Amino acid sequence: MSTEEILAGLAKAVIDGDTDKAVQLANKVLEARLDPYKAMMDGCGAGMKVVGEKYQNGEMFIPEILLSAEAMYAVMDILGPHIRVEDIPYTGKVVAGVIEGDIHDIGKNLLVMLLKASGFEVVDLGRDVAVKDFVQKAKDEKAEIIAMSTLMTTTAPGMKRVIDILQEEGIRDKVKTIIGGAAVSKEFAKTIGADAYGEEVADGIKIIKDLMMAIKRGR
Repeated sequence: MSTEEILAGLAKAVIDGDTDKAVQLANKVLEARLDPYKAMMDGCGAGMKVVGEKYQNGEMFIPEILLSAEAMYAVMDILGPHIRVEDIPYTGKVVAGVIEGDIHDIGKNLLVMLLKASGFEVVDLGRDVAVKDFVQKAKDEKAEIIAMSTLMTTTAPGMKRVIDILQEEGIRDKVKTIIGGAAVSKEFAKTIGADAYGEEVADGIKIIKDLMMAIKRGR
């Protein structure tokens, strides 16, 4: 199989929730000595983008999303240990979680894994995280960035509450915020005062790196 066929197959396996096929292709990635990071991003990441879009459009439902998640996690288990931690100068600490009321953590889990592979220390709060917990954990851990995600429009306003609390506690200028997920947009990020928006996991990784570099330069 060519690289393109393997990546396309991974994306399709995730969309279809076909764990057996996903595992088979993940092993193909290793056998072919392909970049496991690229396989996660261009294979699983591409597939999860489609899953998110289908969910938003009412073409996929929770049971199907759970199957897609199972397929992606199976690939993560195989490829994760082979993703090389980069020796980069702009590492820092990120608090990540899915906003209160939302239990869809597939994209967040992929982001966390790839941030760790890029040398970041990540405090993973999980899913359905209370807005105050984001702020408290950022303070406790002295994190530079809070990354929030949601797949539901009904829970997206919680992201603004996190930013409001940062402002109220006088630490808004010390903690950068990035939001992502199918329910939010660049325009929404601007509206609530977030520092950045990541349309896809790959975007989020790059933006978080850029934010961290800006933070380091400002010190």
